[in-house]
Amino acid sequence: MQFRNVSILGLSHVDAPHRVASADMCARLAPTLERLGMRPDLLESASGIVARRYWDPGTQPSEVAALAAEKAIESAGVDRSRIGIIINTSVCRDYIEPSTACLVHNRLGLPAECLNFDLGNACLAFMSAMEVVGNMIERGQIDYGLIANGESARFVQDATIDRLLGPDTTEEEFRSQFATLTLGSGAAAMVMSRSDLAPDGHRFLGVVNRAATQHSGLCKGQVDEMRTDAKALLFAGLGLATETYAEAKDAFGWDGGNVDEFVLHQVSGTHTAMLCQTLGLDPDKVMAIFPEFGNIGPASVPIVLSKAAESGRIRKGQRVALMGIGSGLNCSMAEVVW
Repeated sequence: MQFRNVSILGLSHVDAPHRVASADMCARLAPTLERLGMRPDLLESASGIVARRYWDPGTQPSEVAALAAEKAIESAGVDRSRIGIIINTSVCRDYIEPSTACLVHNRLGLPAECLNFDLGNACLAFMSAMEVVGNMIERGQIDYGLIANGESARFVQDATIDRLLGPDTTEEEFRSQFATLTLGSGAAAMVMSRSDLAPDGHRFLGVVNRAATQHSGLCKGQVDEMRTDAKALLFAGLGLATETYAEAKDAFGWDGGNVDEFVLHQVSGTHTAMLCQTLGLDPDKVMAIFPEFGNIGPASVPIVLSKAAESGRIRKGQRVALMGIGSGLNCSMAEVVW
């Protein structure tokens, strides 16, 4: 889908306050690592993730999603009474029902006319919501739309470590739950707008998507447990990304050299390096946040984009490619002209 009148007007991220080192996690897991003959620094050496962040105990996803949304609304300078939709895209949720979007809508004091719902598409949900809001703006249904996301890795990681410390845990079980330990916490939000109402906005040109749902069994997550065939998922994801990149190059005219920044959903060091190698992306054009923040799920792409903008890494008029792969498998790529 190509958009002609859609822009990003406000963007924000919030870092969770508590840094949790991979070395500290491995220290908690030391009895199991030693019994299974695994390296004592396995988590950092295998993933490249040095640390991730935690919220205070008891912090709810809606709370931090609303915090990021307040910042995005403020940066957009838009009257919240004009926001026509809010979509929450968090994998983590306060409850099965109501939707987390309801809770964020209430926290923000959004108007009764503002449509609200959750959108679930694993680590791609934020980018999927950008496409939904973009379509609604392009059709003239709304003038402004808000997307919010809050992720918390604390509960699932504590539950996973407790389980892995069991005396009967096998190497196979350990490896299938390893990816859970790479997750991180964070929040992000974005206000999108009609371009003609946002002279200082950043043009959102559109999205291309590809699916490979024959791989839907490779990563399955519950509230307290996630099991992943990491190796198979890596190679299936790289294959799907290659197909999607070919379509994106046709859609947006990318030749690799004419894109100024690649904003990637970052899973690990191995994943990021192999994605760059496979697609021929210049690693110098990739801002890596995984070493200090881990895999923040659907918040990863907007957080990287927000950090890149905040640091001055991307500048007005530059071409920015957004790229994500989510469990299922699905892949999306999009372009923003900053």
